[in-house]
Amino acid sequence: MSGKQGRRTLALERLFRVSLVLKGLDGLLEILGGVLFIVVRPEQLDSLVRILTQHELSEDPGDFIANALLKASGTLTVSSSWFAAAYLLLHGLVKVVLVWAVLKDKLWAYPWMIAFLLIFIGYQSYQLITVFSLGMLLLTLFDLFIVWLTVREYRIHRHRVSQESAR
Repeated sequence: MSGKQGRRTLALERLFRVSLVLKGLDGLLEILGGVLFIVVRPEQLDSLVRILTQHELSEDPGDFIANALLKASGTLTVSSSWFAAAYLLLHGLVKVVLVWAVLKDKLWAYPWMIAFLLIFIGYQSYQLITVFSLGMLLLTLFDLFIVWLTVREYRIHRHRVSQESAR
């Protein structure tokens, strides 16, 4: 392997590891969010959002994020809260387990990681079509990038394992 190609490979491997750690942290935050949806009642969340956005809205009544948060918290029901909790807990748990397994070089985890990310990308794409969001677009592009990196790393690890077993 040439020096330039070796540096590129090493950089991509590091980028893959950093991306996985970010996905794992995202998964932990989703688990925390899911737990919060279980323990905090919708009306408590609505009150908290009103308190947190009050100052911003007094300065800028048209603030997009503050108004979106208020609208979302005001329409939150017990059933939607339970759905959000289940979704976040499942999504976060799957991410954390698969990220841990891939970081531990468990070969079985790579295809599972790819499959689950593709399922989430499909759902995110549906969300983008129904209600466009720049945040969702960026998340979807990041997930696509991680899928590409995961496929690449899976091929490298699978090739290495097959070479080691041939010896």
